Amino acid sequence: MNALDTNLLVRFLVNDDRKQAHKVKQLFETAERAGEVFMLTTVVALELIWVLSAVYECSRADILRALEQLCMLPIVHFENPTLIQRLISLGRDTTMELPDLLIGLAGQSLGCETTLTFDRKAAQSDLFRLP
Repeated sequence: MNALDTNLLVRFLVNDDRKQAHKVKQLFETAERAGEVFMLTTVVALELIWVLSAVYECSRADILRALEQLCMLPIVHFENPTLIQRLISLGRDTTMELPDLLIGLAGQSLGCETTLTFDRKAAQSDLFRLP
């Protein structure tokens, strides 16, 4: 199994570099035919959210839809699929910044009571607390 870096996912989702996007599509098609699976780590998911939002100015709905599409690909295995499903679900029901939501949910999934932060907006959520 190989892991995927953010830049491959961005090419696949945004298609901003046709040559690289085509290469990723071929890679995915070959993997699907061979029954291979790629790992998508939580760190890459976090960076993907940030890049799509900050660099490509994708809407929240588009980012959540992209994550959902990746979850449906049989060749992609998320490091923590339950965490990503919770992110998608809660991301639709809250206005919390998606990166913050993922950080808070990741801590919670590891058994943490809360995530300490200086971010006052994030601290309004049960996932975070000011120190």
